[in-house]
Amino acid sequence: MSIEIANESGVEVPEPSIVSVARFALDKMSVSQLAELSIVLVELDVMSDLHERWMDLPGPTDVMAFPMDEYDSSRRPDSAGAGPALLGDIVLCPAFAKDQARKAGHSLLDELHLLTVHGVLHLLGYDHAEPEEEREMFGLQNQILADFRAAKAAAEREQAQRSADSAVLGAVGLEEQDGPGTH
Repeated sequence: MSIEIANESGVEVPEPSIVSVARFALDKMSVSQLAELSIVLVELDVMSDLHERWMDLPGPTDVMAFPMDEYDSSRRPDSAGAGPALLGDIVLCPAFAKDQARKAGHSLLDELHLLTVHGVLHLLGYDHAEPEEEREMFGLQNQILADFRAAKAAAEREQAQRSADSAVLGAVGLEEQDGPGTH
């Protein structure tokens, strides 16, 4: 799966973490490994222009999604003529998201994770124009984010345990030099 990210916003953000949550969401939604996604972080004025041009709404917004190819979840990667599915672009505005994060009582990174998953779901055809659609999309969004946080916490615990194990082994002179099975 190819996920490209470009930060043109002037706001420093941990780009690998945004890519990670996008990849996690795409995996959770069983999107083909051949899929391609682009994420662009932009300044307020750029987002305002996009928002007005494409949504006919004034002012900036937090996230916009621009689907490219019609995503066909039934298409097999090994079928004849199957090529990469170009999902589209997710455009995030960290400056706008920063205020939302503050109001929601969480970090900018948490807000950007939420907006990234939101954008992925839009690219996959989900919407929230009607109450039923909103319940479905936001429920799915919340579940993906909860699963992502749980997976991230588990990975951090595992890394901490490996570090602790290594420290103990090192303290007793048993640290591994070149990996398992070497003496």
